[in-house]
Amino acid sequence: MPAYATNMRLKFPIVALVLEIITIILFGMFVVYDDGKHHGHGHDDHDDHSNKTEHKKEPMDLYPMFQDVHVMIFIGFGFLMTFLKRYGFSSVGINLLLAAFGLQWGLLMQGIWHLEDGKIKVDIFKIINADFSTATVLISFGAVLGKTSPVQLLIMTILEITIFSINEHLVATVLEANDVGASMIIHAYGAYFGLAVARVLYRPGLRNGHENDGSVYHSDLFAMIGTVFLWMFWPSFNSAIADPGYTQLTAVINTYLSLASCVLSAYAISSLVEHKGKLDMVHIQNATLAGGVAVGTCADMNIGPFGAMLIGLVAGIISTLGFKFLTPILASNLGIQDTCGVHNLHGMPGILGGLAGIVAVALGKKKVSGKAEMQAAALASSLGFAVVGGAVTGFIMKLPFWGQPPDQNCFDDSIYWEVPAEEDENEESLAHADHSKNKAEV
Repeated sequence: MPAYATNMRLKFPIVALVLEIITIILFGMFVVYDDGKHHGHGHDDHDDHSNKTEHKKEPMDLYPMFQDVHVMIFIGFGFLMTFLKRYGFSSVGINLLLAAFGLQWGLLMQGIWHLEDGKIKVDIFKIINADFSTATVLISFGAVLGKTSPVQLLIMTILEITIFSINEHLVATVLEANDVGASMIIHAYGAYFGLAVARVLYRPGLRNGHENDGSVYHSDLFAMIGTVFLWMFWPSFNSAIADPGYTQLTAVINTYLSLASCVLSAYAISSLVEHKGKLDMVHIQNATLAGGVAVGTCADMNIGPFGAMLIGLVAGIISTLGFKFLTPILASNLGIQDTCGVHNLHGMPGILGGLAGIVAVALGKKKVSGKAEMQAAALASSLGFAVVGGAVTGFIMKLPFWGQPPDQNCFDDSIYWEVPAEEDENEESLAHADHSKNKAEV
């Protein structure tokens, strides 16, 4: 099959090593340790309480928050995507690859906007933000999961994080919008970027599904590991870069309550719309997290505990309904084959979060100045950069030499991984596959 040269022996090592070497050279030129002498921009200038304690800020204060976010990126996202029956190695393994490269690239791309004496001074705050930038890629990965090669995904990582950093700078610094938990700049952006890529990479051959595009009992159980880690640590994600003190506590409480309320509505709607009122594992793995996404923009605002719970309730409902009714429509009518349903967990709840932020700022729920129209501009900017950036990135990823898998090898680890012998239950299907392969070669 000349159309699909999927042998990675040269392509992948060359791309990976060249990218890493370029990154190391750029780090050599621009990146230094934080020396504590800051020109202070932004993240704690506003807070009146912090002025008296400013000089006591310890370099490691944010380390626990960083570690929580790190767990979400590497365990949470990685295992959330292991639901596919023959794609677990790729879900966890490529997640690790993309995040490890992405956080290095993110540190550079975000740091360029905040040079001090021509250097990027690395502190915990910056490495948290670098982890955040990789989250956008991991969300988009979910939309194209099973249908892309590692090389294509590395290309996506560079482009997506570069575009992300432009949008983030525009939203935070130019528009001065509030998006502490990044409902708009990470979740909505990552989702619609991924959907745009998925649209460009549309595969007519997968129109009627694929035998490996589904789960088995133990793969769904593995995916729940990701869900529970994400669910537990989401309060850290939404509060990590909030102003220290009571503002940060507010962000934790709002997220904690939104998530809890979201679980109840996701379970309820799942039972309501499924056959005989049974729960659907897809909904439980994903829609239970939508409250964390949707409360992100207003996490540090004074929306009241009941306000946070209301946002979580609505998020759980729209996410579950999205999985049940909207995903099939996107696939059949718009040609958007969204493997993980990121539109339901990150896309719609991200927009809901952005809208909630517009309302909350208009009602004066944020202590510091904020304009509702700037919140709206931030949402529009995030969606615009996502759709246009994702489409352009999709066309670049579509170039024939990145080792994209052919339709019949989608959702299957064995095209890119050494896979150990299957358990007995699958041996028959394996023998069958070998048989048909031999026939094809003859």
